[in-house]
Amino acid sequence: MSPDTLRRRFLETGGIVILLLVAVAGAAAIIEPRFLNRLNILNVLRNFSFLAVPAIGQMIVMTTGGFDLSVGATMALASVVTAAAMAAMPDAHGVQLLAPVALALASGACVGLVNGTLVARLSLSPFMVTLASLSIVAGITLYYTQGIPIYGVSDAFVDAIGRGQVLGLPPVLLLALAVIAIAIILQRRTALGRHFYAVGGNLGAARLSGVRTHRVLITAYVLSGLLAALTGVLITARIGSGQSTIGGTLGLETIAAAVIGGVSLRGGSGRAENVAMAALCLSIIANAMNLTQIDSKFQTLVLGLVLIGALAFDRFVQGRRANV
Repeated sequence: MSPDTLRRRFLETGGIVILLLVAVAGAAAIIEPRFLNRLNILNVLRNFSFLAVPAIGQMIVMTTGGFDLSVGATMALASVVTAAAMAAMPDAHGVQLLAPVALALASGACVGLVNGTLVARLSLSPFMVTLASLSIVAGITLYYTQGIPIYGVSDAFVDAIGRGQVLGLPPVLLLALAVIAIAIILQRRTALGRHFYAVGGNLGAARLSGVRTHRVLITAYVLSGLLAALTGVLITARIGSGQSTIGGTLGLETIAAAVIGGVSLRGGSGRAENVAMAALCLSIIANAMNLTQIDSKFQTLVLGLVLIGALAFDRFVQGRRANV
């Protein structure tokens, strides 16, 4: 096997992400011994879950050659919808609590449906469409809440999903692992997963091959909106209120996780397990900076530098592939 083939397989199987994960975790443990504390590890895994779920949706959209900048705003919308619906039905319990959750997930799916329809049917730029939807959705949630948190989230919902444990692990982690497993099966075992790669690799060729490209693109954006909304519901369960600002930098972080995980900005490549490992890397970096009391403004700067580094690496990999 030639050195170029070995190098390509190393990159494709996520070898660089595994090395990065080991390096980041090792450095965090050396710099700050509290990193290995059990409660801190659980905190890292919980934050990893809040990033990995929407990053999987971002990966699906980027695999088709697009972007979803509306992820953070969709999370906030789902959080507000969840809290407002639960506040409106204070006596709800048990399965009745599924109604607000379903409503929140439907709101995220609607955002994705609009994004996907505009991109697929009108051939509009994914960047501009999702940037516009980010602005519109964020405006709606801010207008509705006036920037004030919405209380009234069910205590049973918070205790069961946000702050409880199952087998010693946060329920949100188990949900995130389920999402990652489903994404892996979707990519490797289904026709839809193969169509995501085909559309991102060459849209025209995919259309000539009989792939319903419009349907595939719309499905990708709907899945992204759905997973962003699911994250908004999970964060609401954690903090116990609906807030219009919970998206924060999470939208940007999902792109960083996807790029670090090897998803090409040109579409046609990307694996869910690698994106999950990249999300864990970013969660560890953020946790280490919190433990060492680095200013939050500097943390945003670090995130930007990490994203630029990932973009430069993606460019390097594309150049190497072109020369092989």
